Amino acid sequence: MTMPRFMGLVRMEEGQGNPPQALIDAMGDYIGEHAQKGHFLDGGGLFGLEDAVNFVVRTGEVTRVDGPYAEAREAVGGWALLQFDTLEEAIANQREFADLHAKHWPECQMVATLRQVSDEAPTPADA
Repeated sequence: MTMPRFMGLVRMEEGQGNPPQALIDAMGDYIGEHAQKGHFLDGGGLFGLEDAVNFVVRTGEVTRVDGPYAEAREAVGGWALLQFDTLEEAIANQREFADLHAKHWPECQMVATLRQVSDEAPTPADA
């Protein structure tokens, strides 16, 4: 049986600037430790919204909308694919991740979200 996988997402206010070196160093140690244990599978930071491209689907029509977005206040700033034995371990890990930001970049405004990855095929909406 495979261990459950989780997606960690970081939503941040745009325009906060780059993280301080102390956070970058702490995250390097943190990610290295969790990668060795097999918990951190992949992840990274994302560039800002200035070059983002969205495809919006509404009433059967697809529209391309290019950044920057004047109305955007929050954006996904990073992601991680994680693997833990239990949901409780994943939650504790995500809390530890958020604590690193609070300690090393206290002026940062961010939300660290954890979601379990579904390994099942989606069922049709009309089933």
